[in-house]
Amino acid sequence: MKNNYYITTPIYYPSAKPHMGHAYSSIVADFFARFKRIQGYNVFYLTGTDEHGQKIERAANIKKKNPQDFCDDISQIFKDLTKTLNLSNNDFIRTTETRHKKSAINVWKILEEKKEIYLSKYSGWYSVSDEAFYSEDEIMEEDGKKKSKLSGSLVEWVEEESYFFRLSKWQEPLLKFYSENPKFILPESRKNEVLSFVKSGLKDLSVSRKSFSWGIKVPSNKNHVIYVWLDALTNYLSALNYPNTDDNLYKNFWPASLHLIGKDILRFHAVYWPAFLLAANINPPQRVYGHGWILSGDEKMSKSKGNILDPLEIINLYGLDPLRYYLLKEVSFGNDGNISEEKLENCINSDLANNFGNLCQRVLSFAEKNCSSIIPEHKFNKDDLIILNSINDIEKIRTFIDNQDINQYMNFIVDRLFASNKYFNDQEPWKKKNDVIRLNSIVYTALELIRKITILLYPVMPTTSVKVLNTFNINEDKIDFSSIKNNEVLESKSKINKLDILFKKIEK
Repeated sequence: MKNNYYITTPIYYPSAKPHMGHAYSSIVADFFARFKRIQGYNVFYLTGTDEHGQKIERAANIKKKNPQDFCDDISQIFKDLTKTLNLSNNDFIRTTETRHKKSAINVWKILEEKKEIYLSKYSGWYSVSDEAFYSEDEIMEEDGKKKSKLSGSLVEWVEEESYFFRLSKWQEPLLKFYSENPKFILPESRKNEVLSFVKSGLKDLSVSRKSFSWGIKVPSNKNHVIYVWLDALTNYLSALNYPNTDDNLYKNFWPASLHLIGKDILRFHAVYWPAFLLAANINPPQRVYGHGWILSGDEKMSKSKGNILDPLEIINLYGLDPLRYYLLKEVSFGNDGNISEEKLENCINSDLANNFGNLCQRVLSFAEKNCSSIIPEHKFNKDDLIILNSINDIEKIRTFIDNQDINQYMNFIVDRLFASNKYFNDQEPWKKKNDVIRLNSIVYTALELIRKITILLYPVMPTTSVKVLNTFNINEDKIDFSSIKNNEVLESKSKINKLDILFKKIEK
């Protein structure tokens, strides 16, 4: 019986077109999803759009559209992006869908029945951009304007009737939960941020608004809409057909294995979300990972700053798989990553053209000329086994993934690529034409190295990896992570299919 794995991206706010930050989160999630699949897991990968709230309502008004039409248009762009990025997501959730509204309303009713929600008056600082409430000590004044210290977004003073969630009640249960689940929040720096915030004291949280109407109505009071974050977070349940807890999706995949989010929404996922769930007697997710921002220069990419790097333009110029590789290798996962076209070009030249591409082309070309494009018979010597076995530690590799240590995983691949190229150089098969057994064994070893490394690269560059594996007649549905510990998967006397040049070096 297969193990189950449920991974989610943040659901994206479609107030404007997607940017590189959205692409990054989705690609990272796809990387984990694909790895888990080739590891033998039954994977459910969810992404989607968060379509309610005042920010959407205002953006729609500016465009002179009703909010639903506005969301339909931009959400479709995000949905199209999943295909452009070659994501393997199982579902795309929209918070304007009936299935989601049903789920969110059910959670609200449970919280209200348990008296975890009460009606009172709210007054405080609110950021429309962040859809978040801030305390006085989280506010700064800059250029005569009040802003959030956390995000830099403008805030406005709000006074209105509101429903409140008894968040203060859950301070100690949350701290106990964190203690009992030390890997619930990663990386460690984010965990420390959350602990500091919770220990400083939690106040009851406003969970409804009256000042706008674009949202899910509070079932017992239609004058209020459910706070966008209580609404949005419930999407992770909606996609599993909650509140039908007997549904196979829910039974197999909840609690979620990994919520992958940007660090700017950590508080909502690591404090409010588990508190809502615990209060509703629903198990919290197993892990929340808050990655860093994609920077342009020294600033976070954002629509308001106008420093967006369009992923579609980059893909059109350089290709999808090079972009996926670059983001996964060059951005230090968990930290902010400063990206540029120059760095991307350098990465393509050094890692893809000169390293991986070079290994594939020279070995396959040599096999074509000297082995008639047939997998040769072989007899390993000590050198062959040393290099082959250097890739065989599947437990070590699996641990990289389970700890979300992408950079260690990528460094391992790069290191093995350099070692494989060095092996082929040092063995000098072109000098062994009078020793056919040795020549064939070197070629066989090099072909197995390509097979093994390509399997590891599959979650990173799926299209490219499938092309390479197809040269060995290995189809995508037959890619098996555990097979890298086997040094003799390729069948002698089977045909090697032709492989076109994978990556062209970028001339500067």
